[in-house]
Amino acid sequence: MDRTLVVVRHAKSDWQHDLADEERPLAPRGRREAPLIGPWVATHAGELDLVICSTAVRARQTLSLSGLSGTVKHDERVYAASYQDLMSVVDEVPDEVSTLALVGHNPGLSDLVRILTNEPVELKTAAVAVLAWRGGWPDVWSRRASLVSHAAMRG
Repeated sequence: MDRTLVVVRHAKSDWQHDLADEERPLAPRGRREAPLIGPWVATHAGELDLVICSTAVRARQTLSLSGLSGTVKHDERVYAASYQDLMSVVDEVPDEVSTLALVGHNPGLSDLVRILTNEPVELKTAAVAVLAWRGGWPDVWSRRASLVSHAAMRG
C-alpha cells in the first residue's frame, strides 16, 4: 500500500507574552499563513485520513486555521519531539490509514524529513513537506521515503 506522510510545522508564534513555551499562541503573521496550509495540502497530498497534532497552543491553532480535514488526534509526544519520538508515533498509526499529517515543531520535523528522504529540507514556520513510500508505516525506516513536494506558506 502507498503511504503519504504530510509534515506540517506550526505557523509563526507570538513571543510578546510571558508564557510557557507550550502556551504561546500564533502571531498575526501565523494567523495569516496557517489558512494557506489546507489548500496547499489538498493540492499536493489529497485527502487526509488522520492528523496527529502537538498539544502546544500554536500547533493546535495552526491546525484549526489550516482547514486540514481528517480524523484529528492530539498527542503530547509530538510537542518538542525528536525525529525518533515522531517515528514512534508514526509506527503506531493504524494500517488502514494511508495518508497521515503530523503537525508539530522543529528541529524534530526537519530532522524527520532529512532522515527519511536524505533531503536537507528546512521547515520554516508554516512549512509543509509531503513524503511517500510503499509499504506499512513502520516500513519507512528500511525503505526510505521520497520527498514529493515541500513549500513554506507566506501570506
